[in-house]
Amino acid sequence: MKKLGKFQLNEKQLGYAMILPSLILVFVVTLWPVAQSFYNSLFDYRLNDPTRSQKMLNATIDLERYADNYFYIEGQLSNLESNADGEVSAAVEQVREVVDSYHGELISNSEISEKIKQIDEMLMNYQPVTDENLKYTEVDNDFAKEYRSALQESAVEFQTIADSTENEQLAQSLSQTSSLLTATSENILESNFIGFANYGKYLKDQRMWQSLGNTVYFTVVSVSFELILGLAIALLINRAFRGRGLVRASVLIPWAIPTAVAAMMWGFLYDGQSGIIGHYFEQIGIISDASWLLSTSSGGLFSVIFADVWKTTPYMALLLLAGLQTIPRSLYEASDVDGANRFQQFIKITLPLLKSSILVALLFRTLDAFRVFDLIYVLTGGGPANATESISIYAYKTLFSQQNFGEGSVLSVIVFLCVALISFIYVRLIGSDLFAGRMK
Repeated sequence: MKKLGKFQLNEKQLGYAMILPSLILVFVVTLWPVAQSFYNSLFDYRLNDPTRSQKMLNATIDLERYADNYFYIEGQLSNLESNADGEVSAAVEQVREVVDSYHGELISNSEISEKIKQIDEMLMNYQPVTDENLKYTEVDNDFAKEYRSALQESAVEFQTIADSTENEQLAQSLSQTSSLLTATSENILESNFIGFANYGKYLKDQRMWQSLGNTVYFTVVSVSFELILGLAIALLINRAFRGRGLVRASVLIPWAIPTAVAAMMWGFLYDGQSGIIGHYFEQIGIISDASWLLSTSSGGLFSVIFADVWKTTPYMALLLLAGLQTIPRSLYEASDVDGANRFQQFIKITLPLLKSSILVALLFRTLDAFRVFDLIYVLTGGGPANATESISIYAYKTLFSQQNFGEGSVLSVIVFLCVALISFIYVRLIGSDLFAGRMK
């Protein structure tokens, strides 16, 4: 027992205190990206949409574009006032009052006024505005909504007049002003904070549930086959025979091949026209047609599972082999004296003492299989008709192909929650009775 002032720490508490800095580092490194993804998921955040390319809790104005457009609106309105008459002149005057009123209210804020002056000076010198704090400024949500609506209504009014007037030059000037007013309204960005709306959307998304189902099916089937085959290989190469070292090294070759390379290789082997795997499977009668492997939903799932089992079974065998070599030979020798056969030794000695190694191997492989991306992406791309699309591939397509960071982050959070649940279950199984039993 150690004494620290008035505090007393036992050995267990001291152990936790010693590893606390490491735990903090692990949590920061692990949970920070997840926290960022969760924060992104609360916004309608899309890089391919200028009005949603920023995360905005409040309404925001792109002052660079606003100042540029406002300069040209002023010139267009002045030109229209000098050339229009009658109803057109009255409409121009009304729009002028609206624009001046809202613009005056905007620059009544001294900070915003100073920013606009600075931006105007930079634009006059053809300098880009790269400072985000200068380029964007937050404004009141109600003001932004009203100003945006007023500009859009004015734009519609000018375009209506342009479509009805016979004066071609006046119509062109009105259309140009209408376009400028519309562009200026788009520089007033409304808040894109939507809370948990994205989660509600994906809970009803059939494609998300299909991709999650594909992932679970792929994980369960592939890991089950890998466990059975890996255990058989581990038992085989654990025995003493001539050339055992060469066999052990050869078994690891599939695992050593990069996944993307292996997927491309299996793509050629599965090809319905020239692939030898498809050809021989058809000859043996396993499949009805060589093209079935990559052109049908069930064939696609079979193909990716078969390729994954081939590649990762050696990894499972290696983990189980390490567990087998911790079992004392004296136990088998004693059981031989008692008259136990090989099957009884396997059931009574090997499996009970290999449980912890099996669970650790299953933990690693289950997490790896659930996050599968490169094998499926290279081999099938998630097709045909999304039949082999995993949740990671769906998240990738949403994030990077569609550049929808808000919805893509939702899928990333879903992957994290599933992985965390799997890890929790396995860790509870490993820590509950296996290690506790050994420490008694």
